[in-house]
Amino acid sequence: MMEPTTFLYTFLLATFFLYTTLLLLRKRRTPPLPPGPTGLPLVGSLPFLDPSLHTYFANLSKKYGPIFSLRLGSKLTVVVSSPSLARSILREHDDTFANRDVPAAGITATYGGNDIVWSPNGPTWRMLRRVTVHEVLSPSSLDRVSNLRQQEIQSTIRLIRERCGTPIDIGAEMFLCVMNIVTSTIWGRTLEVDKEKELIGKDFKKVIADIIDLLGQPNVSDFFSALAQFDLQGIQSKMEVLRVRLDRIFERMIEKKCSGEGERADDLLGVMLKMEREGGGSKNPFTMTHVKALLMDMVTGGTDTTSTTVDWTMAEIMKKPNILQILQEELNQVVGKDKLVKESHLPQLPFLSCVIKETLRLHPILPLLIPHSPSSPCTINGYLIPEGTRVFVNVWAIQRDPSQWPDPLEFKPERFLQDEFKRDFSGKEFNYLPFGSGRRICAGVAMAERMVGHLLATMVHSFDWKLPEGKEVDLSDKFGIVTKMAVPLVAIPTPRLSNDELYY
Repeated sequence: MMEPTTFLYTFLLATFFLYTTLLLLRKRRTPPLPPGPTGLPLVGSLPFLDPSLHTYFANLSKKYGPIFSLRLGSKLTVVVSSPSLARSILREHDDTFANRDVPAAGITATYGGNDIVWSPNGPTWRMLRRVTVHEVLSPSSLDRVSNLRQQEIQSTIRLIRERCGTPIDIGAEMFLCVMNIVTSTIWGRTLEVDKEKELIGKDFKKVIADIIDLLGQPNVSDFFSALAQFDLQGIQSKMEVLRVRLDRIFERMIEKKCSGEGERADDLLGVMLKMEREGGGSKNPFTMTHVKALLMDMVTGGTDTTSTTVDWTMAEIMKKPNILQILQEELNQVVGKDKLVKESHLPQLPFLSCVIKETLRLHPILPLLIPHSPSSPCTINGYLIPEGTRVFVNVWAIQRDPSQWPDPLEFKPERFLQDEFKRDFSGKEFNYLPFGSGRRICAGVAMAERMVGHLLATMVHSFDWKLPEGKEVDLSDKFGIVTKMAVPLVAIPTPRLSNDELYY
């Protein structure tokens, strides 16, 4: 028999070795995190970030592989840069990765994340998706307000005609045009009286531009969650001021529509208010807060993205005049110089479609998509991605991968005419997903296709374009919530339609 003290020591030593053995075995069974830079204590890799995140992450993937991790502040970030890994996250484990990593400014802007972009995966988000895709932005709803989009494009063409012979900032011009298209499509012509037009013209557009700018600013609250409540940079408080200002405008629009003063009941706001009255489902009702949050999504998400896509496309085709010539010849045959382009012409313009697709391959507007976040730990390619990780899919790198695309840095729209590269925006091919893939694919694809196609076709059909003397097209980009041209594209238009009256 052992003495009590000897027995106790033996028992504790055996327990310690057993615990250590079990811990080692468990550690061996737990997959490791993806490889990546070590970073510094507390701040991780934040001090080393390059402002051009898409190219910075692409370079890191060359060192650490197509899946790597790095710590940005207190947040673990994982980046994937291959089609197979994008498929794993966006298709095979779609349900796990269907949540968003929501920025603090985004929550503030969208009434607490009650919109389709930032709302967590679940019954409420599914209701919002159904309302948006099948009711608000359905083909029939968009068809009913196509004349409103036509009128706004006509107004822009008239303004450009009046400035022919002088340099025009195409990006700025397209932003104003798309803003008018989006707002007109949403609430029809109900704000055409001078007093309200003054409100919408000066205040509304300024507020939207400021909101987009704030959403793109790096925020300490997004890197250190414990500090979010202090709003150290004041971004959330600034966003709240802007949201309240925009909310007042929304209230005026809704009040007019509900009082019957609106000229149309079938614009997108009318559709949403009808859905709000019907509830959208007893368990998950479609409320007025959801109406306003979706309005916010459309005016912020649909404006900068569309205008920037047109800007990039104009830059690429001006860089290659032969492509511009082919595009204009197609438009001459389908539309003719004695007519204006209409949305109904778009399905008959296959080369135009290829030009837009190639632009979005080289210049995806959201090069890292909107970040995903797993709702539970998940193993991808043998690596553990813990719950709550911020996950980026680097579509910019995927769509420039030489193993996926011949001559990946060349602007070659004709590649999309080949059977092996025929792609659409559905996200089914994981080497081409400018709008994402899976259940969180962009809900506004149908509207974006129409607006970009119609605007671009009108710009190149109605005018010839040349650069100012001594200027060249600069295709360098500036990373942000929307990746824009670093140097604005400025060009001089010349009328090319057969009858000058068509512009007016």
